[in-house]
Amino acid sequence: MVPSHTVPADPDRCLELTGEGLVELLGRVGRRLAAHLDALDDLPSWEPDGAQQAARAIAGTPLPEGGIDAEEALDLLFDRLIEPGFQTAGPGYLAFIPGGGLPEAAVADLIAGTLNRFVGVWEAVPGLAELETTVVRWFCDLMGYPAAGGGFLTTGGSLANWSALVTARRCRLGDDLAGGVLYASDQAHHSVTKAAVLAGFAPESVRVVPTAEDHGLRVDALAEAVRADRAEGRRPFLVCATAGTTNTGAIDDLDAVADLARAEGLWMHVDAAYGGFFTLTERGAAALKGIERSDSVTLDPHKGLFLPYGTGCLLARDVEDLRRTHSVAAAYMPDLQEGERVDFCEISPELSRDCRGLRVWLPIALHGIGPFRENLDEKLDLARWAADELREVEGLELVAEPRLSLVAFRIAGEGPKTEERNRALLERVNARKRFFITPTLLDGRFTLRICVLSFRTHLDRVRECVEAVREETAALLSERSAP
Repeated sequence: MVPSHTVPADPDRCLELTGEGLVELLGRVGRRLAAHLDALDDLPSWEPDGAQQAARAIAGTPLPEGGIDAEEALDLLFDRLIEPGFQTAGPGYLAFIPGGGLPEAAVADLIAGTLNRFVGVWEAVPGLAELETTVVRWFCDLMGYPAAGGGFLTTGGSLANWSALVTARRCRLGDDLAGGVLYASDQAHHSVTKAAVLAGFAPESVRVVPTAEDHGLRVDALAEAVRADRAEGRRPFLVCATAGTTNTGAIDDLDAVADLARAEGLWMHVDAAYGGFFTLTERGAAALKGIERSDSVTLDPHKGLFLPYGTGCLLARDVEDLRRTHSVAAAYMPDLQEGERVDFCEISPELSRDCRGLRVWLPIALHGIGPFRENLDEKLDLARWAADELREVEGLELVAEPRLSLVAFRIAGEGPKTEERNRALLERVNARKRFFITPTLLDGRFTLRICVLSFRTHLDRVRECVEAVREETAALLSERSAP
């Protein structure tokens, strides 16, 4: 006879945090976060010192059997682990493509995580599922998509690009990938090639199309590449245009790409992870004209809507294309919806996932969309102001005029000595720790970038950064001319 197991009469309930316990814990965390937010203006924009010590403080620690006091855990986080590195939430973060980190979105994540409702299928929590569907509809409207459009929130642009590519593959190539080729400019984000490889294509299946002087895709070169591939018996199926490149903020001629895509039967995807939400502004909408003609578009609310990292989006002109690509049946699944009710597991790669819609909806509900538009307009103004100022700095050249909120520049000249001076300029500007800017290579030349996108970045910090560039450039050029 198999003995029965004994169930404890008084089980351990330490994981069952009470409401009072939650309030106490949140009070401790809230006080520390409040102090951090209030100090952001004065914190270093990047802090390399202490990085190794911070990593060693947690690396290799064994799995603990028992817990530690909350204050001890928070001390470890706030006093030792958090500060070294890039201060991505601060006003001086002008590197890469900045995110924002609106605290209201963090509050939404707290609500979503504590309630722990499942939004993968509509039936599980119709209200929150519809909330996310509403957010996606807002985005479709911003992009000019028709009523048939739809999509889902992702963790970021890389996964959105991947799912877009998979959808294009299914809709244009079916189950036979042989000979499939896709096209993107030499300024496209590397996630496009990564997405192609993950979708089963060889890296050489991605045709790299040259760009013009403005760093936008050359549509004539694209047309020539498509014709050449067809003549060789290959199967062109997708072109990825970019609305806001990482290097310079360049925007491809979306209308011209759309014309070619329609004529050649190509799926047109637009990677607008950086630039897409500038359509909220009059200038941005004009610059992105033609995006409404695309078959799919990638957006990053954690860029242009200032939300925490981990908030991306994929939209499709026809949501049924997403459904045909991603839908797979299983006996244990509940009845799925038809019509306007959306089961996100049917149109996206994920079944289990967090409730991302709330972190987008709550900040917009609390503020309205107006302040987001005003902030984006301000960033366009700041980039233009910085470009005008840098243009007047003796010895500097603008490599790219800002189309959005990014300006690329360098000390003028050619040769190894000039490259050394540009690298030195970057080091000296960043050494002040009041701002953090990053470089790139354009046409093989070391180039500096200022990207303004944080809702906390305003004229005072951009002016300070430009003045640092001015001073350090003068110092470097005077060192060159010294006997």
